[in-house]
Amino acid sequence: MSAESIPLLNSAACPIPSAAGPPVDSLYIHVPFCAHKCEYCAFYSGQATGDIIQRYVDALLLELELVAADCRPRTVFFGGGTPSLLNLRQWESVLTTMHRLGLGKADEWSVECNPATVSADKAALLRSHGVNRISMGVQSLDEALLDRLGRVHSRDMVFRSVDILRNAGFDNMNIDLMFAIPGQTMEVWNRTLDEALAIGTEHLSCYEVIYEEDTPLYEQMKAGECDVDEDLACDMYEVLVDRSAEEGFQQYEVANFGRRRRVGETVDRPDVEELIPHYACRHNVGYWRGRDSYGLGPSASEWVRGLRSRNWANTRLYCEQLEKGRRAKEFAEALSPLRRAGEMAAFGLRMNAGWPFAQFLERTGFDLREEWAFEMTQLQMRGWAERTPTHFRLNRKGLRFADSAAELFLRLEESPAPAG
Repeated sequence: MSAESIPLLNSAACPIPSAAGPPVDSLYIHVPFCAHKCEYCAFYSGQATGDIIQRYVDALLLELELVAADCRPRTVFFGGGTPSLLNLRQWESVLTTMHRLGLGKADEWSVECNPATVSADKAALLRSHGVNRISMGVQSLDEALLDRLGRVHSRDMVFRSVDILRNAGFDNMNIDLMFAIPGQTMEVWNRTLDEALAIGTEHLSCYEVIYEEDTPLYEQMKAGECDVDEDLACDMYEVLVDRSAEEGFQQYEVANFGRRRRVGETVDRPDVEELIPHYACRHNVGYWRGRDSYGLGPSASEWVRGLRSRNWANTRLYCEQLEKGRRAKEFAEALSPLRRAGEMAAFGLRMNAGWPFAQFLERTGFDLREEWAFEMTQLQMRGWAERTPTHFRLNRKGLRFADSAAELFLRLEESPAPAG
C-alpha cells in the first residue's frame, strides 16, 4: 500500500452515521493481498490464496451494495496490498458491479499496480471500464535495492509495464519511489530520478523510508544491521524537490509532485486558489482538505458526516461480517467540531498551499488566526512557515518536518463553540 491512504484513530464506540446530505463523492477500496510482504511495509496485507481472494471479492460486492445509495464518487482509489493481483474475472465482477450501482463514473479513478502483475488484458479491461489513473509501486530502479526491500519485480518489469499501460490508453500515471533506503547512495538516487523522469510519468510520489515497528526493516535497524543517516535523507529530499521542478513537476504536498499541465498545453494552468497542478491526485487532495470519503475493504478507514470509522484489519472477519449482511466495522467515533478542525488543519498543512484562512473557516467554522494563533507563531519563529494576509503555509524547510508541525495543530480537548 502506498502512503496515499490516511490512517485514522481508534475508539470503542460505534455510532451510526447520519444519511442526511448529498451523496459522498469519494471512495477508497482496500485490496489486502500481496505476492510477498515487503520489508518496510506496516499496512495491512497478507499473501494471496485463491479461496480467500474470491471470498474477499464476493464480500466487497456486498459492501458496495450497502454504501451505493449514499455514494456518487468523483474520485475512486483502489489501494493495497496489490489490487492488480486480482484476476480478470474478479476485476470484471467488481467493475461491472460498480457500474450497475452507479459508482463507475468518477472523474479520477486510480488503481495501484505492482509492475510484476501488469498484463495487457488486465490493463485493457481496467481502461475500458473507466479506470483512468494508474499508481505503480516502483520504489527503486536499482536491482540490489529492490531485493533489499523485498520487492517481487525487476527494473525491466517497470519499463515493460509502462509500455503496456500506455498502449492500453493510460495517460495519467504515478510512480512511487523511496529514498533513504539502507544502502542507497546519492549516486544511486540521482540515477533513479534520471530514469524515472525519463519514463515520462505524469506524477511522482516519493517517500522517505520509515522504520515502522513490527516490520523486518525495523528489526534490522534495532539490531544495528542498517544505519539511519538523517543528513543524507535531507540531501536526497532536496535533490528530489529541485530535480522534479526542473522537469516540469510542481510539488503540491510533502511527498507528491504532479506535472503542471497536459502534454501539448502551452500555458500553465494550476488551480488558482490552491496552486494544485493539473496531474495532482484529486483523491488525496480530498483527504488533505477533509472531504468525506467512504472506505471499503479490510482495514479501510472512512470519514462520513462527522463519523470516523475503520473496518477490521482481518480479511476473514471482514468477509464473515459482510456475509451476515452488515459492514465489518472495528470501531466508529464522532469527533467534536474542534477536534475535527484540528485534524483538518494538520493534514492540510502537508500541502504546499497550506490553508487559505477563508476556506478553513468555511469548512470548519473555526478561524486559524484565532484558535491556532500561538502555533502559527511558533512555526514562524522556527523558520518553518510563512503567513500572508490570506494564507498560512509551511515553507520548504517546514515541509521537511511537516509531521512535527502538524502535531501542534491537533486538539484533544473541547473548547468554545466554533465561530459564526
